[in-house]
Amino acid sequence: MPFNLRILLQKKMVEEVESSLLPQQHLNRSLSRLDLVLLGIGAVIGAGIFILTGWVAATEAGPAVVFSFVLASIACLFSALSYAELAAAIGGCGSAYGYAYAGFGEIFAWIIGWDLILEYGLSVSTVAIGWSSYCTDLLKSMGILLSPHWLNGPFQSGWVNIPAMGIVLFLMGLLMVGVKASARFNATIVFIKLAAIFLFVGVAFFHIHWENWKPFMPFGWTGVMHGAALIFFAYIGFDAVSTAAEEVKNPQRDMPQGILYSLLICTGIYILVAALLTLIAPYSHLNTPSPVSDVLLHLGYRLVASAVAVGALAGLTTVIFVMFYGLSRISFAMSRDTLLPSFFSFVNSVTKTPIRTLFFSGITMALLAGLLPLRVAAELVNIGTLAAFLCVNLGVVVLRRTRPSLPRPFKVPLGLVCPSLGIFFCLYLIVSLPSIAILRFVIWMLVGFLFYGYRFTQRTP
Repeated sequence: MPFNLRILLQKKMVEEVESSLLPQQHLNRSLSRLDLVLLGIGAVIGAGIFILTGWVAATEAGPAVVFSFVLASIACLFSALSYAELAAAIGGCGSAYGYAYAGFGEIFAWIIGWDLILEYGLSVSTVAIGWSSYCTDLLKSMGILLSPHWLNGPFQSGWVNIPAMGIVLFLMGLLMVGVKASARFNATIVFIKLAAIFLFVGVAFFHIHWENWKPFMPFGWTGVMHGAALIFFAYIGFDAVSTAAEEVKNPQRDMPQGILYSLLICTGIYILVAALLTLIAPYSHLNTPSPVSDVLLHLGYRLVASAVAVGALAGLTTVIFVMFYGLSRISFAMSRDTLLPSFFSFVNSVTKTPIRTLFFSGITMALLAGLLPLRVAAELVNIGTLAAFLCVNLGVVVLRRTRPSLPRPFKVPLGLVCPSLGIFFCLYLIVSLPSIAILRFVIWMLVGFLFYGYRFTQRTP
């Protein structure tokens, strides 16, 4: 069979895909700008605020963790601006996958799409394992004890993590119902976790001790920078907003605003909580799995601590929900482009959702959450995310050169300075990751190339 290089490098804009779709391959436009902002908050505000803040303050930055959040948000902002430009100009439900298709060609689109499947899929499984831990603690406080055999996978001397599997399967069913109903559920849970956060803020304002900020920067500026590298991953998830472009009523206007507003709101919440947490307790006391609720218990607020624990559970739920949503839309887009089997591009005529993609990915992620240990599942998420961010920043640079006349309702300011800085930060953080994570990522990509090679031979005349 002859090798066809043209197919490998062919580029495709979203409008070319949409013009060739069958009726059963169209998604329903029903999301508003507020829905997008809440999707972004749902994806970002989760384990980062309830766990990562205390750990980084205690071990890396001290009270200057607030600076770490500022620096991480600036690094993240460059990628967010690039996402906003491409989401408004190109759109589609494939996020960075679709942008790579338009800017670099099919083989690069496959690489990023395969990478995004890793990022979103393991994000769901990883957070579901963390959700199980919080759920178990909450049940213990109510006097309900579960056997360790049903809380850990076989790699941790258990059988299967039932709560982790259960939350994934529940959200799978919810996403099958329809995107608007799913967005309402996400909005409700987001308000619950925001209420828990601001309950903590209200209590904390009455227990501020400024001496806890002395010294403010105990680990020096190096500690602040190390903290920023760790805190960066608390922002993972805002890019999932871009996967909703094909279901937004006014994507050219609402996509950039949804991405940037959600990032700015989350940054403000992170900085506020980090500042108050280090003001009401010595930073050295915050290296615990649940620093916010632990501090409240120490202050004697048992009821408030319980409410914050419920908020943490809600926060993790929305993270799983939005990442699951993003995975299903990316897989759906790749299926419509025939890079994945076309079986998965079917949209249910009643719910207007890709139920086959949702079912297959839901079962797979539930099994991973039920069987894998947390560390193994988490190590691959970070490098997958950074690779996607790198591609989006590169996409802005390439398309500015190759498609200068492309309508851009939103344009990254300062020319190519912002995407270039985004590329720098992504590369810096990638080389800072553990070598084992990079090795596993390479293995995953090699498997992807084998699968793509098989699909390529099926399509080459």
